[in-house]
Amino acid sequence: MSAGAAETPTARLSRAFWMLCTMEMWERLAYYGVRVVAPIYIMQADEPGGLHFSASDKATIYAYWFVVQSILPTFTGGLADRYGYKNTLAFSITLKVLGYVLMATQRSFWGFFLGTMVLAAGTAQFKPGIQGSIAQHLDEKSGSKGWGIFYWLVNVGAVIGPPFAGWLHGFGWDVVFYGCAAIVSLNYLMLFTYEEKRHEKKDVRSPAKVLVDTFRDFLDWRLLTFLLLMSGFWLMMYQLWDLHPNFLTDWVYSGAIADTVPMPDAWVETKNGIVQVKQENLLNLNAALIVLFVIPVSALVARMRTLSAMLGGMVVATIGIVVSGVTQIGWVFLLGVVFFSFGEMLTGPKKNQYLAAIAPADKRGQYLGYVNIPAGLGGYVGSMLAGYLYGNYGEKATLALRYLAENTTYLSSRGASWNGEVDTLEKAFEPFAIDRSNAFDTLMVELQKSGREATDLLWNTYQPYQVWYAFAAIGVVSIVGLFLFNRAAKRWHDLNK
Repeated sequence: MSAGAAETPTARLSRAFWMLCTMEMWERLAYYGVRVVAPIYIMQADEPGGLHFSASDKATIYAYWFVVQSILPTFTGGLADRYGYKNTLAFSITLKVLGYVLMATQRSFWGFFLGTMVLAAGTAQFKPGIQGSIAQHLDEKSGSKGWGIFYWLVNVGAVIGPPFAGWLHGFGWDVVFYGCAAIVSLNYLMLFTYEEKRHEKKDVRSPAKVLVDTFRDFLDWRLLTFLLLMSGFWLMMYQLWDLHPNFLTDWVYSGAIADTVPMPDAWVETKNGIVQVKQENLLNLNAALIVLFVIPVSALVARMRTLSAMLGGMVVATIGIVVSGVTQIGWVFLLGVVFFSFGEMLTGPKKNQYLAAIAPADKRGQYLGYVNIPAGLGGYVGSMLAGYLYGNYGEKATLALRYLAENTTYLSSRGASWNGEVDTLEKAFEPFAIDRSNAFDTLMVELQKSGREATDLLWNTYQPYQVWYAFAAIGVVSIVGLFLFNRAAKRWHDLNK
């Protein structure tokens, strides 16, 4: 190897850096394997073997899942700095394995909720441990490319996770969770493959002092403003992964994609006579694009101000959310995912780089704990908003019941009625053994329409795509706010990154 080659940023990345990235890849493979199919398992009304919870139940699970896994690192990041990243990682892996096992075995709402909370707590411990250790092995010159590579390997795991989960699903829903527990447990072995880099100055603070310092640094109004703006953006972003699985399954026609693109039979399903590519494989385009392009994109924008790059990414991703959310055409949905993905490539790695850049050298775990606040706050509010909007105005099963009640004589001819409240729809149909799980089938029979004809009727009558307008509006507000913050930061030396 020539001397010039030895000086490249990639060559300066240590062996420990690559081992840590591999650990993140395994963890993300398991996590996204579950995350992308969990919306179907939790609430899809006609899913065999699913839990068949309501949109409101799903919203509660996801909202607190976000809070625990994203807000907790704000307080545990400083503890990871204090007690060592390896110890933190070992503890987190144990929690994650236990969480997956609970999700596999618990079918009641509170039992499954407990499993997600244990998994979320494990993720909360994992994030500052892995990110703080990564930050130790990067400097100003290698930071952009290093975080880009880290984000790339995250998405290698994310690309493999959905088809892996889909394959496991063929053996049963419980096998999906057991399989992901086995994958994440591989990280026990990875912990032995590198030596932890110690701080130059040992942190001897007590746990109470760590928490006091965490709160004090957190209360910088400029940092709070930045985190609030990013919360609005990530509120919108997470719905691609958390709401679109149900939206795709309910509304989007992707049979033309299956006819055009060669794919395994296991990636395709037929419901109500409608051929569809399984939603997890459509959404997987997001991770695949990031795997292919995040490193060149990171290199391309390495010399840009971090805030400017993030602003551009937010604009492009918001366009993607709108395009992907207002269509029934599978190809148009994928075009929206392309926009979304390139926006994510600019925003995702750069938010880590920005907080690592403004953090004191001995508080990187603490500051990279702050980076999870936008996901927690945005995810909580977004999940609750999605639960209300989709549960009332978007879910096909609910809208099928509503159409039967409002536009047919199904209830009146049987001496029954409905009071107009969505919460009482299932109760109105309960005497006739009709609920969300068979509502759409009942509608097809009552109207003598095919699955596609009944779907189009509900789409045109209730316009469920409008649920995406609220999320796009929040994205626009965040863009305007970050634009103003970006201009103001040019006057702040410590935040002008």
